[in-house]
Amino acid sequence: MTHKASLDKFVKVTTVAINILFAVSIISFFTVMKELGLAFTLISGIFLLLVFGLAYAYRPMSYTINDSSLIIHRPIKDLEIERYKIVSVEVLDPEKIAYSLKTFGVGGYYGYFGKFANTKMGSMTWYATRKDNTVLVRTTEDEKIILTPDDPLAFVADYYG
Repeated sequence: MTHKASLDKFVKVTTVAINILFAVSIISFFTVMKELGLAFTLISGIFLLLVFGLAYAYRPMSYTINDSSLIIHRPIKDLEIERYKIVSVEVLDPEKIAYSLKTFGVGGYYGYFGKFANTKMGSMTWYATRKDNTVLVRTTEDEKIILTPDDPLAFVADYYG
């Protein structure tokens, strides 16, 4: 069964604001290209497009649970976690991920994905679209994965059902 992963208000506002900033920056680079030089303009524009492209491509969109795996759907490549590698799936109090620091990843632009850590949970990998509706997936490799389906209780019930 597929479970939606809707963006929260913060992610929506942040994503729109950053996209507008990127567009204005790229347009500005080309309008002052003579002063900045062609190389700076092209490198800056390519860098901004690369940041946009990578964030967009690796953002989580939804999650599917089937008989053999848990699949995290992303535009560029789905991530599949085989069920035999999963130790537990549980609804997680959002307070347990509060005050998490992003150690490598994205923190609000198209979602929250990558490596995060805090004192309560330690190191975690997030494939989240919001900071509520949190589900913790523990793997046999002692990995903690945070997901945010729209209905966490239905997600957990579907996994164990």
